[in-house]
Amino acid sequence: MNFFVIGCGRVGSELAFRLYKNGHKVVVIDKNREALNGLPSEFRGRTIEGDVLVEQMLERAGISEADGLAAVTNSDTLNAVVAHIAHVVYKVPIVVARNYDPAMLPVLEAFGHQVVSSTSWGAQRIQELLVDPSFRTLFSAGNGEVEVYEMMISPAWDEKPLGELLRDNPDCLPVALTRAGRALLPNTETVLQAGDLLNVSATFAGIKTLRSQLVSGKEA
Repeated sequence: MNFFVIGCGRVGSELAFRLYKNGHKVVVIDKNREALNGLPSEFRGRTIEGDVLVEQMLERAGISEADGLAAVTNSDTLNAVVAHIAHVVYKVPIVVARNYDPAMLPVLEAFGHQVVSSTSWGAQRIQELLVDPSFRTLFSAGNGEVEVYEMMISPAWDEKPLGELLRDNPDCLPVALTRAGRALLPNTETVLQAGDLLNVSATFAGIKTLRSQLVSGKEA
């Protein structure tokens, strides 16, 4: 596949090299030659020094043949504009924009593109580890608004139904339950056992409520 990476800072450089190592054709554009020189020496993709907003820059670089574009500069405004041009003007099938400033996230989302906010996601993940590292995050959707967590059922909930644990907690849904190495799809009538590993999909508010319930052994 053919991919364009706009911006060759730490994120752009790492992304471009990962795509290249996985067998894709990669074009990297940055107005700073030193940034392009920071790519790993093994990188054999195409590098272009210049302002991506200069007329016909993307077209001359072959954007019409791109399968995807990632705008990962440190400017949220530039990322939004480039992503919009790629999607609307050049009909690039997959467009992803990096969000640097959380205050700008709603602006990027308004364009309707996929947005990755490393700042917001990273802050939430650190918060989770500080609050209770025993709850392991298995998967993060979007920018961390919803995640899949794994936690161990405490003795306080031994022999109690799962429905009782999740009652009045609409921000927390069961995904899987593992017992003695075997996984099953649980429902509200599934009887819990101490030591079970429960996977749930939840918002941060939902997992916070679930944490307190597991400790207290009582419903919210």
